[in-house]
Amino acid sequence: MTVKVTNRAARAGLIVLVGLLLAACVPIQAPAEMGGAPGATELTIYSGRNENLVGPLLERYQEMSGVTVNVRYGGTAELAATILEEGQNSPADVFYGQDAGALGALAKAGRFVQLPAAIMDSVDPRFRSGNGEWVGASGRARVFVYNTEMLSEADLPNDIWELTDPKWKGKIGWAPTNGSFQAFVTAVRHLEGEERAREWLEAMIANDVQVYPKNTPIVEATGRGEVILGLVNHYYLYRFLAENPDFQAKNHHPASGDAGAMINVAGVGILDTAKDQAAAEAFVAFLLSEEAQTYFSEATNEYPLAAGVAATAEGLLPLADVQTPELDLSDIDDLQGTLQLLQEVNALE
Repeated sequence: MTVKVTNRAARAGLIVLVGLLLAACVPIQAPAEMGGAPGATELTIYSGRNENLVGPLLERYQEMSGVTVNVRYGGTAELAATILEEGQNSPADVFYGQDAGALGALAKAGRFVQLPAAIMDSVDPRFRSGNGEWVGASGRARVFVYNTEMLSEADLPNDIWELTDPKWKGKIGWAPTNGSFQAFVTAVRHLEGEERAREWLEAMIANDVQVYPKNTPIVEATGRGEVILGLVNHYYLYRFLAENPDFQAKNHHPASGDAGAMINVAGVGILDTAKDQAAAEAFVAFLLSEEAQTYFSEATNEYPLAAGVAATAEGLLPLADVQTPELDLSDIDDLQGTLQLLQEVNALE
């Protein structure tokens, strides 16, 4: 049984990954036992998560449920904009985004229906819509990755403002074109105000912050000492550790509780164009099932968000111990304002 996709992404390796998933994961409830049997024969999902990350999981859901899963992959912001443009003619039943900003934008546009309380209550309020319109399926913490040969834990900063100190000049890496970094800047704008966000960005640029295209090169550069600290999501480090357990870098969660310690989510909502809400609800419930949550923990090194499923990555700070800011993730939806600010300070061309 094959999940239909509507992009040209390569499908190499999916069958192998599905086999590993089925071998490694524990049994879960069938979708019919998770809040209503799907009555539809098809479910259309707009996925801002990459096929190589979640394709095996969607294959697994189709196999279990008997529902034909049609997936349109693309950028999270792009797909959210597409849904808004399509209006009530959208074929999408479910939106599965890689950050809360896009979920918040669709919620504010009135495009989501209410999720059942049983689904919402399984996730910490920090990682779901306060109005019951979307729920986080997995979490990605912002961290400072650092070179363990060049820094000790006592040397590490605990808020983003410490990074503007001259002692860090030329030693820090960031990726301003990266969506996760842009969501972080959006959080800074929301938490501290537009002018403070501008001040921080300008101070970082004046401190000769080093620019990289995305998270992976930052972690690589940190491990080899090209920079000694980088602003990234937590799970990128584990890809390097899997290849080389002696890789000279670790993650640090800043303890001040500012935007540098935020946890963004990959999350899901049911659209008001859903043809069968019960089928869509069963899919959302599957993403929060023990099997799917274990997959996020073991295959992607993300934080599982459903109650009762623990993260498994070695050395990963427990979710309850991360000092996240007081932030409604639905409020980090103004990506356009962030892009404009980044351009104004010359962080983006």
